[in-house]
Amino acid sequence: MNPERPLDGVTSLKVKLGLLVGSSVVAAVLVAGLADRAGVPWWTSVPVTIAAALGVTQWLARGMTSPLREMTAAAARMAAGDYGQRVTATSSDEVGRLARAFTAMAADLAGADVERRRLVATVSHELRTPLAAQRALLENLVDGVAAPDQAALEAALGQAERLSALVEDLLDLSRVDAGVAPLVLASVQVEDLLRRAAEEARVAQRGVRVLPRVEPPGLTVSADAQRLAQLVANLVDNAVRHSPPGGKVGVQARREDEDHWVLEVRDEGPGIPAQDAERVFERFGTGADAAGGTGLGLAIVRWVSDLHGGSVEVVPTPPGGTGAHLRVRLPTAPRADRPGHLLVPTRPTAPDQEDPVPTTAPPTTPAPAAGPAPAPAGPSGPSDDVVERFWPERDGRPRPGVLLASLGIGAFAAATWVDRGIGLATSIVLLAAGGLMWSVARHRSHPWTVACAALAAVLATTATVRDADGVVVLSVLTAVVVAATGMTHAHGVLAMVAGAAAWPLAGLRGLPLLGRTITATSRARLLWPVVRTAAVTLVLLVVFGALFASGDAVFGAWASALVPDLGWDSLVARGFVLVLVGGVTLAGSYLALNPPPVDDLALPPATRARPVWEWAVPVGVVVALFAGFLLAQATAMFGGHEYLRESTGLTYAEYVHQGFGQLTAATALTVLVIATTLRAAGRTSARGRVLTRVLLGLLGVLTLAVVASALYRMDLYQDAYGFTVLRLFVDGVELWLGLVVLLLLTAVVRLSWRGVARTVLVSGAVFTLGFVAMNPDGWVAARNLDRYAETGRVDTLYLSTLSADATPVIAERLPAEVAQCVEAARTRTGERDDWLSWNVGRSRAEDATLGPAAQPGLAPECIGVVTDDYRG
Repeated sequence: MNPERPLDGVTSLKVKLGLLVGSSVVAAVLVAGLADRAGVPWWTSVPVTIAAALGVTQWLARGMTSPLREMTAAAARMAAGDYGQRVTATSSDEVGRLARAFTAMAADLAGADVERRRLVATVSHELRTPLAAQRALLENLVDGVAAPDQAALEAALGQAERLSALVEDLLDLSRVDAGVAPLVLASVQVEDLLRRAAEEARVAQRGVRVLPRVEPPGLTVSADAQRLAQLVANLVDNAVRHSPPGGKVGVQARREDEDHWVLEVRDEGPGIPAQDAERVFERFGTGADAAGGTGLGLAIVRWVSDLHGGSVEVVPTPPGGTGAHLRVRLPTAPRADRPGHLLVPTRPTAPDQEDPVPTTAPPTTPAPAAGPAPAPAGPSGPSDDVVERFWPERDGRPRPGVLLASLGIGAFAAATWVDRGIGLATSIVLLAAGGLMWSVARHRSHPWTVACAALAAVLATTATVRDADGVVVLSVLTAVVVAATGMTHAHGVLAMVAGAAAWPLAGLRGLPLLGRTITATSRARLLWPVVRTAAVTLVLLVVFGALFASGDAVFGAWASALVPDLGWDSLVARGFVLVLVGGVTLAGSYLALNPPPVDDLALPPATRARPVWEWAVPVGVVVALFAGFLLAQATAMFGGHEYLRESTGLTYAEYVHQGFGQLTAATALTVLVIATTLRAAGRTSARGRVLTRVLLGLLGVLTLAVVASALYRMDLYQDAYGFTVLRLFVDGVELWLGLVVLLLLTAVVRLSWRGVARTVLVSGAVFTLGFVAMNPDGWVAARNLDRYAETGRVDTLYLSTLSADATPVIAERLPAEVAQCVEAARTRTGERDDWLSWNVGRSRAEDATLGPAAQPGLAPECIGVVTDDYRG
């Protein structure tokens, strides 16, 4: 079985598709089950499961569609005139049968093209001889060498008639295209035929005598006079060209028996070597002494002799003799219905070789395959036209170094991430992956790309600074968006969204390049020696390392600190991490190497001016809604608790708790409204532009008031019920949206988006860094401990959910007995603690210990506030 085409034995395309779907589903189920049994988290198992299913699909589908890709490439080459393309058809399904039919069609087209070119070559050769003779005669007449007598004029007329006959052959292409040239038999006086050939040679070639002789003198045969004249003229022309100046050419015709006659031509030239005796009759099959010939003359001789049912051969030159001796044996009365098949090669020739050889037999077998059709020109290889149009592959060279580096980064992550907390190893992997992507980035020297790379690198260090998982995840996601924007060189908002989405899609777009890289890597001379060396080294390391570790306790302690846990669950988890990190790095490298033109996805500008009311009325309604909302807010603020109780039945605390998410969503939607209105009003009149600035400016100001209202309500709620990291994050997002609105107001004033999108992105990254720098877990703990100092109540259960970033604050601000309650409620992870998991937050937490854990519930201080209300 061919590993590249594992389904070739299946004879139905429908069954193949069913097997493809079933195999991908089985692969996904097996990988997902393995991850579940090993306890691999979903954020690791889901991408790897999808990758496994896609990998199986790609493996099976590639073999199924390979003939289709070859046919596409072959059709493109055939359209350019190369009919030598062949398709490898190893399957017996519908696609395989189509590929074999395509190959047969290509062979037929190649044969027809060869016949056409050989016909042109034959006619060109035939035109040359009478033209040369006629030109020589006319030159003699012009120079006064020959008198314009009756004989000279008749000779010129004869050459013109011969040219006319050849032109008639060109007009008879319908029969030639059919591969048939029937004989037109007539009685031919051999002596007259040889005499005319001698006269033509005398006119065209001065200094060489042609001596015809016929036995018996009145020999008459039945033949196609025109074709027989071609035969004799080419034999004589060939002999004259190879004869020395002043030499003689003997042309003898004699009857051999009752049914055959023989024509022999001898010259005094260098002769024909025995090894070239057959090759001289092939097209362009000239010998060592071409003497200026094209190699078509003797090929035409063989074709005419075969057409009459005869034969031609080179008679060996006797020892010590000189000159060439050619003998043609022809029937005296050929069959009148014998067809002559034109222009068929006698031996295989390359499809692009314009070297036709006439023969008597039509092609019975296809021309030999020139190998499978190559991939389309260009680096991207076979790919879908739609994908190629929207995401062209500008650099498709195999990148073994990038592949090995990605696998190395994935292997390091697999060895250091499992059973360790977020820390130094996490940042090392993130920075290494980013460094690899930047090293191959297409725009890596551009200031914007450099700035994005630096900003993403700073965000990646959050894993070493903070212990809070949510903060690290936020920083990594922001770094991904920033890095994708820098690699794709995006400008607009839509382009930035497309750039971020292109990262996971690069895993699919880069599959052809990955396949070429693996193929190129497998052909490297040093690959397998390196693999063997690494395998032997690993075996020796495991064997001797195990012996020494069991023989010495100190060495064993060192080994246990260096060697990761290799239990079954751990191995599975490490495999998933290897595939995930290596795949993400490889996809990011492809995105950097071949970024899609995401700026082309920007919405086109308005092509015509729209009536002002089309966009002014909807925006005016939104402005009125904002104004009504702010009026309600002001009424509640000045009306007090009694008004709220009477009008809504809510307490003030319940009122301010309501609608945080809705206000944030309204702020975000306002950004979309402003952007859409700016585009719609892009080609309006001067009055319309003024109205645009007024309405959008008013909407922006009202939105800022809504932002302030949301922050005020959140502040009141936090004063009443306490602080959480989520509420702090919502405050930060609301503040950032307020900044975005301010940036949009600048775009409204200028009626231009230029530079706004990138400024928004940078401001988001800066806000993220500010969020990291303020240590949200520590800040929340400090604010709640302020409440503890005022009320004497604190939710120890919530404080125990905070990361190690809050431990120094808790240890410093809480009494020891209460701090012990917090420590007792914490969940122990059992993660390894070494230099690879080093983290600033955990390091500071170790220096500020909370003391020995107390038993929950022993001290009254362990009872906190009502947790449901506290967490909102």
